[in-house]
Amino acid sequence: MALPAASGKLTDEQADPRRWLTLAVLCLSLLIVTGGNTTLNIALPVLSRDLAASESQLQWAVAAYSLVFAGLLFTTGALGDRYGRKGALQFGLAIFFVASVLASQSSDITQITICRAVMGLGAAFIMPSTLSILVNVFPARERAKAIAIWATTTGVAGATGPLIAGWALGHFWYGSAFLVYVPVLVVAFVGCWFLVPTSRSPHEQRADPLGSLLSIVGIGALVYGFIEAPDKGWTAPVTLAAFATGFVVLTLFVLWELHRDEPMLDMRYFRNPRFSVGSGAMMLVFLAMYGVLLLTSQYFQLVLGFTPLGTSVRMLPIAGIMLVVTPFTPRFTARLGANRAVAVGMCSIAFGFFLFTRLGVDSPVWMCWLAMAPLMAGIAMAMSPMTAAIMSAVPASRAGAGSAMNDATREVGASLGIAVLGSIAASQYTSSLQDSLHLVPPAARSAAEASLAGALQIAARLPPRLGDAFAATAQQAFTDGMHLAALVGIALALAAACITYRYPPSIDRSHRAAALAGERARERGRARARRRAAGLRRPREARRTLTHMTTSART
Repeated sequence: MALPAASGKLTDEQADPRRWLTLAVLCLSLLIVTGGNTTLNIALPVLSRDLAASESQLQWAVAAYSLVFAGLLFTTGALGDRYGRKGALQFGLAIFFVASVLASQSSDITQITICRAVMGLGAAFIMPSTLSILVNVFPARERAKAIAIWATTTGVAGATGPLIAGWALGHFWYGSAFLVYVPVLVVAFVGCWFLVPTSRSPHEQRADPLGSLLSIVGIGALVYGFIEAPDKGWTAPVTLAAFATGFVVLTLFVLWELHRDEPMLDMRYFRNPRFSVGSGAMMLVFLAMYGVLLLTSQYFQLVLGFTPLGTSVRMLPIAGIMLVVTPFTPRFTARLGANRAVAVGMCSIAFGFFLFTRLGVDSPVWMCWLAMAPLMAGIAMAMSPMTAAIMSAVPASRAGAGSAMNDATREVGASLGIAVLGSIAASQYTSSLQDSLHLVPPAARSAAEASLAGALQIAARLPPRLGDAFAATAQQAFTDGMHLAALVGIALALAAACITYRYPPSIDRSHRAAALAGERARERGRARARRRAAGLRRPREARRTLTHMTTSART
């Protein structure tokens, strides 16, 4: 079944009667995309131990997924709008399936990183398709509820993926962590084939390969700079060159998109402070979430000494909190207003980061849960209104592009959370460890500096007393790094709270009407350009025909 041409005013009569089954398939697909990131966090200490991977290599294995994902979202969203969102969703599921199987058979960290990048390619086709199909399937009165359910899936993925991966890692090899979502992939693909309606934009949009290339290179350069800075130095020429390249290329991307008649990402949407603030706040929310997941999974296993399965069980409250809070977010937002709801959420995130600074090398698990509770509740509280704000600022015919913007802010935030918070923690870890490196042989010092897992392996080979002292020092150094990263998180969250309170990311109907009007105006301009290009001779031919008819009539 094909959907009617999207106009943003889908009636109950036009709505697909199977839309809630369609939503189930879309949520399964989102479960795969979100779980693809969170599942690997549980496997990081195992990969570090079994493959001798450094902290920088582990960050690249995690960030490769988000980097490719974020860099291609604008392109894949536009392709879904143009050629069909259902086909884009199925294509992404197939790519993700192949990459997951190949990753499970990889024998070194480089192969895993490449497979993760291919998974990011598949996810880039999946995620914008899910939200753009949702917007075009549900009428306006049901859309907020559907988006809340869609957003809740993130919390479900945060619970189920790491738990199953932790069990698999306890019984099988490290590659089993990549097979967790293979059965879900199969079910989602079959469900998409039979239940998801076809839809596309009524206005064909030209591809923008240069814009895609600029976005990938710009974001990639920034992430590269953040990840490599702890190893090469924050003021090293290669680090500064990476940051400069990222800013210059992203500036060129903005100028190029403003120049095009049919931009991949319409920069004019950012003139609305609600849209731009909503996008920026969404980025900070995911920066917080993925930075915390990266550090917490290693803290549980390498500092507190839990197994992968034990870590997964103890991280279940993260998903539970999001599942409890998210369904109440629309009601909470309607009562307080989007600006207050999001600001309260950001303050809650800041308070959670503050509690993370109180954790030590021997803290009980309940203190970790106490720190996670306000942080994850704040993320859940802020996520839904910002998603609705971003999607309401674009016309439904460009839902793929709007979804891509929403997803890109998430994945750029995830990449930066891994890169920025991970790099800050790694830099502090290396600095705090310097005074104790004389305890280990010179040949082993680089491995100890590279990661906490490497330091603990070296400590196990030292004499008992010396090894215990060095292991305790390394664990304290990692905890110091986590504290510094949390302080940066506090500053970012409080800044976001002030900005979102001043410019509320609410659903602005007037702006949506303006966006629709702008879309129609641009379509009329394109139509005039086509007429000028294809029919320049028509006025002259019409005049000759009229002259001939007049002469014939006179004769």
